[in-house]
Amino acid sequence: MSVLTPLISASTATGTSSVAVEAAHGLNGQTIAIILHVLLFVYWLGGDLGVYYSSRFIIKPDLQPETRAIAAKIMVGCDMAPRFSLILFGASGLTLMYYGPLGDEFFMTGWMLALAWVGTLVWAAVSLFEARGTGGARATHVRHTADLWVRYALSAVLVGFALYTLIAPEPFGVDTNPKWLGGKLLAYGLCIFCGVMIRRALRPFGPAFGALMTTGSTPEVEKGIVGSIRRSEPWVYGIWAMVLIAAILGVIKPGSTAF
Repeated sequence: MSVLTPLISASTATGTSSVAVEAAHGLNGQTIAIILHVLLFVYWLGGDLGVYYSSRFIIKPDLQPETRAIAAKIMVGCDMAPRFSLILFGASGLTLMYYGPLGDEFFMTGWMLALAWVGTLVWAAVSLFEARGTGGARATHVRHTADLWVRYALSAVLVGFALYTLIAPEPFGVDTNPKWLGGKLLAYGLCIFCGVMIRRALRPFGPAFGALMTTGSTPEVEKGIVGSIRRSEPWVYGIWAMVLIAAILGVIKPGSTAF
């Protein structure tokens, strides 16, 4: 999203309008939203790199199981940053929209923004409890299933809205060519989908790593550990690409006539 806010003044006498653009400055809702959006981007991509790097040690069969267990703990700890950055990114983007021209002239109201943040924070809480395993195996399974379905649904909705925004001449009545926003929504929706696919790829990892800790390394155990991580890597690269594309679109806004 841009750090610029348009100040639009219309002349009723001449029937023309002029647009002046000022940089956002000072401590206000817009600059706080910008700071949050930038921080989420940094922690998302930076944390994901930490997860990827630590996973390189987990797949080394020449290391002792205890060493690989420490690497696994580091990986899980680093994963908390991208996990919650992904969850908060959507509400953060809506906050920027609220303080920008689309919020002023289109559909983003204070109540809608508050509702989005409530839903986001509930989702974040469910994801946190799931990650910590609070409440036992059954509760963790319920939270995992709920979190998974939220990701499936949100990914489908975002991709649908994105495609409509990219295809429609004036999506939702907006005439300032918001194709860049459609592209950003598409990238975000695909990020969520890639995250779901990473979970699917890593399903054999838990049982295989548990076997490594109890019975030691065997060809079958190593196949389960290394194979699951290798299968997840294309989806990880997909997330990195989509996050980068979203950042570029949010800054450049190609073709847009509104900043």
